Amino acid sequence: MLAALRQRFRVWLFRPKIEHGTVILTQRRIFIIPTKQGFTLAFVLVLMLLGDINYNLSLGYVLTFVLTMMAVMSMLHAFRNLAHLEIRAGRADAIFSGETAQFLLHFNNRSNLSRYQLCLIKTGESFWATSPLSISFDVPARQDSGIAFPLPAVQRGWLALGRLTLYTEFPLGLFHAWSYLHFDTRCLVYPQPLNEAPLPFGNSPDGTGKRSITGDDDFAGLRKYVSGDALPRIAWKAYARGQGLQVKQFSTPAGEELWLDFSAAPDRTEEEKLARMARWVLDAESQGLRYGLRLPDGELLPNNGIAQRDECLRRIALFNLPQQIRT
Repeated sequence: MLAALRQRFRVWLFRPKIEHGTVILTQRRIFIIPTKQGFTLAFVLVLMLLGDINYNLSLGYVLTFVLTMMAVMSMLHAFRNLAHLEIRAGRADAIFSGETAQFLLHFNNRSNLSRYQLCLIKTGESFWATSPLSISFDVPARQDSGIAFPLPAVQRGWLALGRLTLYTEFPLGLFHAWSYLHFDTRCLVYPQPLNEAPLPFGNSPDGTGKRSITGDDDFAGLRKYVSGDALPRIAWKAYARGQGLQVKQFSTPAGEELWLDFSAAPDRTEEEKLARMARWVLDAESQGLRYGLRLPDGELLPNNGIAQRDECLRRIALFNLPQQIRT
């Protein structure tokens, strides 16, 4: 009962919600309390003040008030170290289960003051414990700094960044200033592929899948420009987006298609079958095969290329998950 009331009070006080776009740390978003060192200093200052009053020490008063003013200024600087920072969430690339996702966060410091000793941790972790879910960094003045927050992935599906705590104890460690961040960002986690899994037999007489050879039929991706490449093959739209000179590649299919069928996987459990199919997709793509995907909830027509590989892995990662998780 007491724990439930405490949780409701915490939710009411800090008003956690999922946020979109850019977050600006205004005065209402920043909380501050003394640290253990701050409470210790306050206790010492009270003792010094009592001694000054008892013995009427003029220099003692001076020292006590100077230390008190130093503590007050430390609280102000701890607040200013977070105030008016602009934070927005970037993208996170898809990974395989067992790897660590890197969620990119952009910290834009428009002021002339550099921000020092900022710490970002997963909410629920201890502020003082060393945790793999925490990073420390500085943000120079008048700069936009990209910070990658690591989050391990333990299962396939969508991995949400969740709620983070940004805090600082700069400059003297006497006050702990913090703010909560909860961005609507996530990354896709593919099943961990098996180390080895022979491809299933294709429909061609030799049992191979449909391979792609250099030709002019289907778009097969981009590669870096090499001196002597034909100008009509240059991807001008990619160049306009600042991706450098790249050349379009085309391929011509030869042979028969290779179907990667869920029912053809010899494994017993669903997760083992999906891990095998992830390996099939990677191997088929690396060998230049044209492959399709068959799952109990649908199929993807044969093709090849990066887009085909990513779509196959996406369907495998989200297979048989609850609808609210898949979307």
